[in-house]
Amino acid sequence: MQIEDLRIFVAVIKAGSFTAAAEQLLLSKQYVSRRMAALEAGLNARLLNRNTRKLSVTESGQLFAGHAQRILDDIEEAERAVSQKRQVLQGSYRLSIPMSFGISHLSPLIAEFLGQHPAIQFQVELVDRYVDLVGEGFDIALRIGNLADSSLVARRLGELKRVICCSPQYLERMGTPQTPEDLLQHQCLRYGREGQTGWELDHNGKRRLFEVRGPILSNNGEVLRDAAVAGLGLVLLPEFIVGPALQYGALVRVLEDFHPGALDLHAIYPQHRQRSEVTRVFLDFLQERLKAQRVSAA
Repeated sequence: MQIEDLRIFVAVIKAGSFTAAAEQLLLSKQYVSRRMAALEAGLNARLLNRNTRKLSVTESGQLFAGHAQRILDDIEEAERAVSQKRQVLQGSYRLSIPMSFGISHLSPLIAEFLGQHPAIQFQVELVDRYVDLVGEGFDIALRIGNLADSSLVARRLGELKRVICCSPQYLERMGTPQTPEDLLQHQCLRYGREGQTGWELDHNGKRRLFEVRGPILSNNGEVLRDAAVAGLGLVLLPEFIVGPALQYGALVRVLEDFHPGALDLHAIYPQHRQRSEVTRVFLDFLQERLKAQRVSAA
């Protein structure tokens, strides 16, 4: 097994195809395909599923990818130590961040960070789905809300406050809810997926799930915010999405005594990235900047 094969294999996973990986590595597609076939033959295991439309990673491939990346990281760290370049952060990282939060708050921070560390390259994908970090070749993902159990490393960066609000026109037409029990008499614009029909609120000192109904269910907060501004109903969203609309009066808060609680903001990454100086410095930077913006209070 050659170190070059490990580099090519990791590049193929991150790029999603032999062609894209070959272009990034300045190699021919035929050479990349031949080296991957040799790697699988040497391991006596199929690492990649190939078809005409999509390249996917097998279970064995995902396991091997973690070890391969760890070996490459160790080699990179050794090279930096020998060449005395540890003070210069460098490398290529693939990030997954939530769409709305990424555009409103993370985009300028990423630009600032890269301006401070020009030897680093980021590939940033804004998606609201949960990506498979190892299988899809991501190095870091930022996630809002509860985390599922996994072998990934999680670092809490802070929390995002949420509010219940609606347009003044909606209140004039439908009246103001006084307690969470009143929500069933109102149109509620729901965030999430089918089957997620409740809002969890503080009620008499306890957390309780209240059923809600309404005309829209979406996995994008900006869609729900715009619907609320249009007078279609009540919405429960993080302040970073509805904050400007609240400031200029397009939305007003309701049920302020029944707190919906905050959402945790986490960065998650594979275990082999724990020793990465780039990961540590980048997440320290985000935590400091977000706290300064009062978007998140870790």
